[in-house]
Amino acid sequence: MSELRYDGRVAIVTGAGHGLGRRHALELAARGAKVVVNDLGGDRAGAGASAGPAQEVVEEIRKNGGEAVADPGNVADADGAAGIVRTAIDAFGKVDIVVNNAGILRDKSFKNMTAEEFDSVVAVHLRGSFLVSSAAWPHLREQGYGRIVNTSSPAGLFGNFGQANYATVKMGLVGFTKTLAHEGAKYNIKANAIAPVAWTRMTEDLLPADFADKLGVEQVTPLVAYLAHEENPDSGEVYTVGGGRVAKIFVAEGPGWGSKETLSVESVRDNWAAINAGEPLTVFKNVGEQMGPLIQHLTS
Repeated sequence: MSELRYDGRVAIVTGAGHGLGRRHALELAARGAKVVVNDLGGDRAGAGASAGPAQEVVEEIRKNGGEAVADPGNVADADGAAGIVRTAIDAFGKVDIVVNNAGILRDKSFKNMTAEEFDSVVAVHLRGSFLVSSAAWPHLREQGYGRIVNTSSPAGLFGNFGQANYATVKMGLVGFTKTLAHEGAKYNIKANAIAPVAWTRMTEDLLPADFADKLGVEQVTPLVAYLAHEENPDSGEVYTVGGGRVAKIFVAEGPGWGSKETLSVESVRDNWAAINAGEPLTVFKNVGEQMGPLIQHLTS
């Protein structure tokens, strides 16, 4: 089988100074992509800034014969996000791939979480993904090609104690991804999301230490690289990945229950089992499809 290459493609990887982002940048560059390595250089809580981490990855890419430039911009800042895309245009003339990977953690139980701790996580993960994608979007539309990979999380899909802020943004990225997929379809822009499980400085307090080797970042990057490739046929999907396992995550709807009579509290109670039935499940591609059963119920 032929090797998947990215020759002639330009990729932006945010949060690429460490962990997953670093591995993504190295892999894309090794396969021919010209890479903008973005990293603010702060700690995992978002404090501090340094151009060092991004530059170190760039030097590693160049040492291996690849092409890359560093960008220390803050994805949560509109000017910083626009500057990341401008770095790609100035250095390489275009942008084809955006991997939104930058993130921070401010974990705390909900009763103790402050608005600042909530907002700061929203700013980097969700606002940052929006701002960088928004800055790249006109270029992707004009050239009729683009690949966007957003980084969700099992914590967003299924919830996790102490991560109300993180879970909120990670599920928000699912809706963001699906919407970009719809709006980008006629311009050959595909957007997908991953929900990775990997041992990094972000997760070292959450995952058992003896899983560090089994959950290496190298087990996540191949999915990201494929979703960023021109051969990837799918868009608007979410995949969990980690430890050598990849699976598609579905947002699905059960058969439900309906009545021609106006709903009452009692009718909801009396039909609670039917409302919660899990089979058969239906996976809808868009809001229009999801409205279908309701329209049928109202008109039948």
